[in-house]
Amino acid sequence: MREISRRTGLTAAAAALFTGAAATSSPAAASPASAASGPAGRTRSRRTLQRGVDAILATGVSGVLAEVQDAHGRTTARAGVADLDAAGKEPVPWDAYYRIGSDTKTFTATVVLQLVGEGRLKLTDTVEKWLPGAVRGHGNDGRRITVTNLLRQTSGLNDYITGDSGDFTPDGYRRNRFRSQSPKEQLAAALDRPPEWLPDADDPAGERRWGYSNTNYIVAGMLVEAVTGHPWAQEVHERIIEPLGLRGTFTPGTSSYVPRPTATGYTYFPEQTRPTETTLGYGGGADGALISTTHDHGVFLRALLGGRLLRPAQLAAMKTTVPVRDWIPADGVRYGMGIAWRPVAGRADGIWFHGGTSLGCVSEGGVTPDGATAVTAAAFTLRLDDAETHERQARVTLRMVDAALRPGAG
Repeated sequence: MREISRRTGLTAAAAALFTGAAATSSPAAASPASAASGPAGRTRSRRTLQRGVDAILATGVSGVLAEVQDAHGRTTARAGVADLDAAGKEPVPWDAYYRIGSDTKTFTATVVLQLVGEGRLKLTDTVEKWLPGAVRGHGNDGRRITVTNLLRQTSGLNDYITGDSGDFTPDGYRRNRFRSQSPKEQLAAALDRPPEWLPDADDPAGERRWGYSNTNYIVAGMLVEAVTGHPWAQEVHERIIEPLGLRGTFTPGTSSYVPRPTATGYTYFPEQTRPTETTLGYGGGADGALISTTHDHGVFLRALLGGRLLRPAQLAAMKTTVPVRDWIPADGVRYGMGIAWRPVAGRADGIWFHGGTSLGCVSEGGVTPDGATAVTAAAFTLRLDDAETHERQARVTLRMVDAALRPGAG
């Protein structure tokens, strides 16, 4: 199956698969801790967030968790249940771990841009320079792909996530949920076909043709290791996770487990009327491996856009965008380096975001351009049973993010 999410972002959880009615439940109330007395604006923010979370639940999701944070504190909301089959119908834990999927790409791009800021790597460096011979065959050419092309998704490389849609079934998931792939295996799968295009030979870094491919970030992770001599996971930990004190964020390696507390993840596979539990699964590498929490993810986004992780020149490079189409159900979207921008009604400066999808979980978020306010959310159900339902869940989630970041929302 070539594209199984709006971001082709199921990462290796879906790649591994290739070698009912919606639940109804009463939404839980806002967290007592987040509902502490404060300014009227925070009360309005809490109501707005809860309305958005309830709307996501109504699309057929088992459980949802969201958080808005700024310099004055945080507001949280949740709806639904942690496990559809549990007798007690407990709510989603406030501090639930979940796979953030392709939101990992923002972390990876940050590490690469830090290396650029340190003078150890150039955005105009080619893949061939650091990984000689790694991108060759079937017309693929690492001499025509720069670091910029990888981070901005303008390389033309095919996505390594491919396969027969007939294998994308509950049985296929169960057979392969403990199977992992190495970056070299993932890259080899992408190079088995001709590229979508080759960047302009005279100015490859200036290429503006855009195509979302998880392979770009697999190669970016390989570049990090080539430049530093350390695994991508080590650099992410030492450069981002540890300095920011993200105690709920980690790279699970080849483990298929999500630690507790968490909520059960469900996937409605194509043409299936009932959800399949899909909590277990390999999550990929530099393209989508990270496990985090809504709080940690928000801390990261605010630190990044607030200028705490990148020097001004590299943050400006990250925010230099190309137009994209047919990526998410929103107009005016532009993609930078591991992060994207879109307009939002009521905000002249728009918002920055990425988002990620894995089997059983949809991660979504957004942050204001100055890093002042961030919203992050996890929905523990992925609806792939029909395109209309999938699109509705995506649109409702984006509206929740927009409402939470719109000035004066109430």
